Amino acid sequence: MQLNIKSVTAIAVIVLGLIVGIYVVSVKQAPTVPAQTAAAVQPGAVMPPGHPAVSRGDQQGGQMGSQPGEPQGDGRTGKTPENPKNKFTHFRVGNSNVKSIFIDGKEVWVGTSGGVIRYDTATDDFHFFDQKDGLLSKGIFNIAKLDGRIAVGTYGGGMSLFDKASGRWENYNVPDGLGDAFVYKVLKASNGDTWIATWSGANRIRGGNLKDRSKWDVYTVENTKGGLPNDWVYSLEEGQNGEIWFATEGGPARFKDGKWQNWNHDKGGVGAPFAKIKNDPKFGVDPAKFSEHHAQQAKEMGLEGKSGAGAYNPNYIVSMVVDRDGTVWAGTWGGGLARFDGKGWRNYTMSDGLPGNLIFMLHRDPSGKLWIGTNNGVAILEGDKIEAKKLKVLTTKDGLFADTVFSMATGEDGSKWLGSFGGVTHLK
Repeated sequence: MQLNIKSVTAIAVIVLGLIVGIYVVSVKQAPTVPAQTAAAVQPGAVMPPGHPAVSRGDQQGGQMGSQPGEPQGDGRTGKTPENPKNKFTHFRVGNSNVKSIFIDGKEVWVGTSGGVIRYDTATDDFHFFDQKDGLLSKGIFNIAKLDGRIAVGTYGGGMSLFDKASGRWENYNVPDGLGDAFVYKVLKASNGDTWIATWSGANRIRGGNLKDRSKWDVYTVENTKGGLPNDWVYSLEEGQNGEIWFATEGGPARFKDGKWQNWNHDKGGVGAPFAKIKNDPKFGVDPAKFSEHHAQQAKEMGLEGKSGAGAYNPNYIVSMVVDRDGTVWAGTWGGGLARFDGKGWRNYTMSDGLPGNLIFMLHRDPSGKLWIGTNNGVAILEGDKIEAKKLKVLTTKDGLFADTVFSMATGEDGSKWLGSFGGVTHLK
């Protein structure tokens, strides 16, 4: 059934102190003593040095607006009025980043830095979830589906699972086996294992049995002897042969048949070298000017004092997609887009036609097009060759809510939902 274009949905929330949608923290210190096997996190495990506090007191919640022309309701539940059909429709979420969008049939789930929105496209009904409903944190980074339940990865509140039948949330945190209370991705592998990307390594729950504590493992730099290049695991993807790919702050890694392989800039690189992007337009204020974390990274790369260096880390993989043929696409923090063909990595930047070098989102739609969300609009690639003349770019001039695109999903009718700072764009 073809969906009607819906009207503006407003949620007044106060944003986390984020720059270009990425959570900025002090310098992380990775463990240095190697171990032989994956270790299980013990209940009450202590967070690593430099880890942000898990109490997210800075996340001020909000409710649905009720001003003229906006959704009507009590701020947490309600119905959105219809607008005349337009090519683009905007759904506002206040001063909040839309970090994840997941579509489950007629329902669109929107994860923001101020809570979760469930929107029914068939009835126009919406519901807003935060700690009042059972979540441990309202800062949302990822929404997926796990064994029939909606799985939400949060900032500091672990992983929360929503059961539609009961309307209740079940929470999993460090005492239950999670490597960390900051959860960036949840993945159900084809062999039945569940993988969870966290701030302090990657969890594998063998057989997906969350209730059996003995099935929980966590992989870190320490216990993989550097096979996992960095403990900050930003995303996970499954390859064509069941291997698991990891997007980390230290480069991509692959876990296959019990063995690790990784790539980073020192080994040939995945992101483009600084010399290639240094003269490209920069995104706003250099994060190194107010972030100890990014300032330290620039120093470690020998770029201290260089303009824009804080918005550049060719090893930091922010987004990832693995195609059916095994091709891996990795979006980097300022180093552009990288493509792995099974043998090596190739870089693509603004000089190749991309609208920006910070690649926040990658989405392969059912028609085969690759959508590339950047700090300066979204590029649409058909095929596998990135050339300026073959890239279609959409920005606010074309109707996008904002040029920073952090998340995306394709609806069952083929329409596209793109998440940005402040709102969602619904593109028919």
